[in-house]
Amino acid sequence: MVPRASFARATQRALRPQCSRTPNNRRTLASVKSAGYSYETGEVNGIKFASRDIPGPTTQLALVARAGTRFQVFPGFAEGLEKFAFKSTHKRSSLRITREAELLGAELFAYHSRENLVIGAKFLREDLPYFTELLGEIISKTKFTRHELQEEVIRVIKLNQMAILANTDQMALNSAHSLAFHRGLGTALHPTSSVPITKYLHEQDLATFSQAAYAKPNFAIVANGANHDELEKWIGEFYNDSSPAPPKDFPAIETKPSKYYGGEERIAHDGGNNMIIAFPGSGAYTGGHYKPEIAVLSSLLGGQSYIKWSPGFSLLSRACRAQTQAHVSTRNLSYSDAGLLTISLEGKASHIREASQAVVDILKAISGGDIEKDDIQKAIAKAKFRTLEAGQNIGTGLELTGAGLVQSGKPSNLDGIAEAIEGVTEDAVKKAAKSLLEGKATVSTVGDLFVLPFAEEIGLHV
Repeated sequence: MVPRASFARATQRALRPQCSRTPNNRRTLASVKSAGYSYETGEVNGIKFASRDIPGPTTQLALVARAGTRFQVFPGFAEGLEKFAFKSTHKRSSLRITREAELLGAELFAYHSRENLVIGAKFLREDLPYFTELLGEIISKTKFTRHELQEEVIRVIKLNQMAILANTDQMALNSAHSLAFHRGLGTALHPTSSVPITKYLHEQDLATFSQAAYAKPNFAIVANGANHDELEKWIGEFYNDSSPAPPKDFPAIETKPSKYYGGEERIAHDGGNNMIIAFPGSGAYTGGHYKPEIAVLSSLLGGQSYIKWSPGFSLLSRACRAQTQAHVSTRNLSYSDAGLLTISLEGKASHIREASQAVVDILKAISGGDIEKDDIQKAIAKAKFRTLEAGQNIGTGLELTGAGLVQSGKPSNLDGIAEAIEGVTEDAVKKAAKSLLEGKATVSTVGDLFVLPFAEEIGLHV
């Protein structure tokens, strides 16, 4: 255990009133090229790390591993590894970990995406040594006991499976990814109730998978609100037990390039209506597959308004005003080597049917050049804001930066991305829309199939 002040003394320091600051009445416009976006990177003992020393009394620390559902070797392994975070280790019980975190006033979190597993903590800045050690302990000394797997991990996974059965939006999104990418990125974010997870989830195999997921080349550590030299010092001290390479006697983590397929799937459900129309999108900033014109096209299509009391400037928000019981939104879901541009429709089946036709009509209008220059400029500004906001946001920034370090050895260059978005032309947006319509679409429909349309009925090729 790291020598440190008593928990009571730490609490007293946290409760001390902060010194008052003289207000500064001078205001300046924010620049894109701001030090607040920059991460200082480094490597110690083969472990990549990055930090952003944001002034303030708190720190957020995360370990980002390449162990999302895309890279799991058996069904349920990504979720199993996530649920074992902060369970008993060879040094501490799960109860002790919980109690110590509570005494320090900290928050612990763990989640997984399609590509990454993120384990981290939010805490007072002075407690960086303790939580740096704790994360190192989790990835190298977790016990993976049978009783915790059976009584806690699998039980929670089964509860999640029941929740997904009632979530038509999640069902449609999983279906769309499966149609678009098949395996890899097409794997459901959470195992569905039809997946025989007990056939695959065994404590010994999960422990071996953790050695592959937490091997030094497969994870990075990212901190917001921590001194870079101090973080380097504690990583060098507490991560000596991390495996330098994945075990050779276990199936290797697949890193095959993603391939887009497309197709259509229809699922009857009486709990709601969802329809997702998707196309090949833009990859993540940190990979070589980023397409700024897709980011602009996503903002141009839109559907949802971000301005109070206004329907919004986007083409879909204006086209679907009459369909008041259909919610439309456009997102680009980016991954390391691929992306999925999704247009999601949710609500009353008859209104979704009308709105889905409007989606195709608007894409045809954009590809034909029937758009105003003013709308393009608004879309460029919105896409730029979304990109910079995602990088500035501490939560999303941690995962983006960690994933970038694992994939390419460097965090995302937000300044360069913003410049690329500003350089998107009207012609590039037209070509992007035209290529989407000419290729295969991905259409996933969940709900009242008697009313909801087929892809062919609204003019899409699948």
